[in-house]
Amino acid sequence: MQKQQTSGRRITVRGELALAVAVTINSFAVAATVYAGLGISPVSSFPYALSLVFPFLTLGTWTYLFQGAMILTLMILRRRFVPTYLFSFVVGFAFGNLLDVFGAWWPAMPHTMGWRILYFALSCPVIGLGIALSNRCKLPIIPADLFARDLAGILNKPFPRVKMTIDLTCVTVAALLTAGFLHNLQGVGAGTVIGALCYGPLGGWFGRLLDRHFDFVSVLSPKREGAEPGAGG
Repeated sequence: MQKQQTSGRRITVRGELALAVAVTINSFAVAATVYAGLGISPVSSFPYALSLVFPFLTLGTWTYLFQGAMILTLMILRRRFVPTYLFSFVVGFAFGNLLDVFGAWWPAMPHTMGWRILYFALSCPVIGLGIALSNRCKLPIIPADLFARDLAGILNKPFPRVKMTIDLTCVTVAALLTAGFLHNLQGVGAGTVIGALCYGPLGGWFGRLLDRHFDFVSVLSPKREGAEPGAGG
């Protein structure tokens, strides 16, 4: 990321750049988990299951439809219309389309078991970093990350715990859906469970690391505003 200015020991970074990086690396990493075949990322397991059961829409399309439902749920919980959430849906749309782009690119890579394990292992910290960047960019973010971050604030619960609960819920529903309609657990595997247990804590760890070294500012930030920790994640 481009350094903008230095204040003491902390480096100020544009939130717009952080958001662009987060969207790109997360869509790339989620596509990698699909190609690895060890189980898709937990929050993507539900739209992935829908894409298998109802294949007339792509994974990317089901993803931004699912994320749109998340935004609607947050507004219902807040009992008010939140204009910035609409931009989050635009970000989710970009994420869904990048997911399709990277999904078309990944089949050119080696597909032996060793490589597949490597793809999955590398995707876990990448997704954790993307979550941490999203929580600190001070802009509307990918709806899946926005949902976990804002729900943690609404419930006044730690972000890693809320994120893990959401991920485990998505995995459970995806498993029931594929088992009920396809009579197997397509897309839900050991990697999915590992991701559900790891992404929240990884996002929290990367978040604390970023808070020690960086401040994030955006067009929505007041002047001279410093970093604001994102609910532990």
